[in-house]
Amino acid sequence: MIPITEFRGREVAVFGLGRTGLPAVRALMAGGAIVRAWDDTEASRLAALEAGIPVDDINRRDWRQFACLVLSPGVPLRHPKPHRVVELAEMVGVPIVSDIELFARAVNALPEAQRPKLVGITGTNGKSTTTALIGHILATCGRDVRVGGNIGYGVLGLEPLHPGAVYVLELSSYQLDLVDQLRLNAAILLNISPDHLVRHGGMDGYIRAKKQIFRNQTGKDWAIVGTDDPITRSICGTLATEGKGFVCPVSNQSALGRGICVVGGKLYESFRGRSSLVMNMVEAESLPGRHNWQNAAAAYAAARALGLAPRDIAQAIASFPGLAHRLERAGRVGKTIFINDSKATNADAAEQALKTFSGVRWILGGEPKEGGIASLVPLFPGIVKAYLIGDAASEFQALLTSHGVDAMICGDVDTATLTAFADAEQSTRLTEIILFSPACASFDQFRDFEHRGDVFKAIVADVIEGAEAGAAGSRIHAGKRG
Repeated sequence: MIPITEFRGREVAVFGLGRTGLPAVRALMAGGAIVRAWDDTEASRLAALEAGIPVDDINRRDWRQFACLVLSPGVPLRHPKPHRVVELAEMVGVPIVSDIELFARAVNALPEAQRPKLVGITGTNGKSTTTALIGHILATCGRDVRVGGNIGYGVLGLEPLHPGAVYVLELSSYQLDLVDQLRLNAAILLNISPDHLVRHGGMDGYIRAKKQIFRNQTGKDWAIVGTDDPITRSICGTLATEGKGFVCPVSNQSALGRGICVVGGKLYESFRGRSSLVMNMVEAESLPGRHNWQNAAAAYAAARALGLAPRDIAQAIASFPGLAHRLERAGRVGKTIFINDSKATNADAAEQALKTFSGVRWILGGEPKEGGIASLVPLFPGIVKAYLIGDAASEFQALLTSHGVDAMICGDVDTATLTAFADAEQSTRLTEIILFSPACASFDQFRDFEHRGDVFKAIVADVIEGAEAGAAGSRIHAGKRG
């Protein structure tokens, strides 16, 4: 835990008692604040009480007594309408902050020589894999690394600040909405495509939130920017013109005269007019596909920003075990391979999976995002059959069938997986890929994408167990006949 002493002896309201809210309450209490913690959801309040966190209905409190409101990132700030507690805070002039902002202030309060190094990662897609990969590289190379933010632990639940440590933080657009003092030694923006537009009031607001990751960087810091989409390419050019820090472009498509790129499956470093081969990405078995090449290039750049040697970074990338729910191999039965890509919560993420594998049985659907899967039409020829679940099933079926794809509404993941497996078993294809890449949010049927992926993996485990039991029974029966 990172104690927050800024509000010692003062009342602080914390709203939202989830993965970021609970660590924030503990950190504030450890720093001597008088915390008034609340959540609109009864289940969250009960979970907080079970975890030893006192709850206090802030709706009944005098808001003029609060030094600040610590707001969980999922709570609407501006769009589509400010949450009730946001309006209450603004009505009486109570500052609204996030756990990331509290962390940033605690770091900034330290003398320069005692500051830990901070790495931040954002982007519409790929940020979790890139964050985990950077953490793996640093740990493998012997660095004292702590990984959190929008992945794993809430930032204030990480180990206390230490001058030799490196904090690697995944930062969502929701979290970046509420940062003011955060300064990152290495800030990564992977890509930007339409997402969370309702929350940010449109594309301009979403882009503005993402660009916050470069706020407060100095000439000593690295801005690492993907250049494979037009929005981030433009941002990269603007940052280079401003000259506030070292701007490092990364690409998985084009050779770069300066920066880090992957061309033909090989990762290159290009600095000071020289280009050198770092590694062949075929060595990194857990990072398949061009999108993962960009993730690897960005992670490599961050490690170089922290002074690690190219050879050490390459060896660490090759040993990366991968991340759950991101093109995760969930199991195999004979010729059939199951891929869990539950993290694909939008079409852009699913696109990467469809480009990585060909001839797939695609399980998709859920709570649809704006635009649905229309952008994936060029990839439809690579789909053997689609198995549809959730709220988007009818809409997606209409689009798929209109483009000649056999699309079946299954309703839930269990039915879709078992149906896809039965179809795969009956096919004459030498290899079958059952790809669970929903291209949708999960909230119509699941708590989150992790819950959704875990359910899929549990179903696959049952399929494997049943197949093994059947095979064992067949062997016993054949032995008796002999």
